[in-house]
Amino acid sequence: MTVNSSVIYQPSPPGDVGQGSLSTRDAAASRKPSLVIEPPRGWTSLNLAEVWRYRDLLSLLIWRDISSRYRQSVIGYGWAVLKPVLTMIIFTVIFGRVAKIPSDGAPWALFCFVALVPWMYFAGSVSSVTTSVVQSSQFLTKVYFPRLVLPLASAAVGLMEWAVQMIVLAVLMAAYKMVPPWQIVFAPVFAIICVLVTLAFGIWLTALNVKYRDVGQIVPFLLQAWMYLCPIVYPISLIPARWRLVYALNPMVGVVEGFRWSMLGTTTPDWTMMFVSLTMVTGLFVGGLYYFRKTEIAFADVI
Repeated sequence: MTVNSSVIYQPSPPGDVGQGSLSTRDAAASRKPSLVIEPPRGWTSLNLAEVWRYRDLLSLLIWRDISSRYRQSVIGYGWAVLKPVLTMIIFTVIFGRVAKIPSDGAPWALFCFVALVPWMYFAGSVSSVTTSVVQSSQFLTKVYFPRLVLPLASAAVGLMEWAVQMIVLAVLMAAYKMVPPWQIVFAPVFAIICVLVTLAFGIWLTALNVKYRDVGQIVPFLLQAWMYLCPIVYPISLIPARWRLVYALNPMVGVVEGFRWSMLGTTTPDWTMMFVSLTMVTGLFVGGLYYFRKTEIAFADVI
């Protein structure tokens, strides 16, 4: 909720003070500033500086979610390794050995695992961001804070798993005796774009999920289907050239292809496709921020 506030001084009536009807303490108390909170008017301001003022709360929520994610789990953060590794093995056998889908000259296991790292962050974070506001309903009705803190905290938690999976990727590359190419310097850029894509969709979905709980139910199914619309188990070279600009409207296409190129030195991405994806994501992200800030004023009432 974005609020406009102003400080108003209310001096005591001059006649009363002169007549001694108010004590010195009462006169001083009457001059204390009052904070007036007014509803937003006109265009909603993003007011991102307010989120920065609540950065301590953001860090506390991130730490809370990290510590509770695998609480009472025997394997713990081993799940961050086990899930992508098992998925990689299954995909390698089915699509690499049985279907014999090409891998742009890279070992099939690496070809698949490098794509799974950003995808698993995206899929897991979008799911958690979508339900972040609803699951924190007990806070919304008790205390004010910028609601944008909740999806930001959920998106940040998945970065810990990403870091663990990058260690696994380094081990796999050493096992295959692959030296990272010079393009690896661009890997952080594509990681940042992946976070931006996650927030672009997650912020829209979490705001919609507050009002329409069906959104939280359909997101897992959509993510399952979405995975096969990304070049994870196949190279983008299999997509006909005339359809690639349309294919690039899926923003995760640029993320997966770019991250794979930066880590393995595979086929150079189509920069026109990258530009289309990034433009679309930027528009979705900015639009999502405005929509979220416009609707967050009613979150406590709806929940």
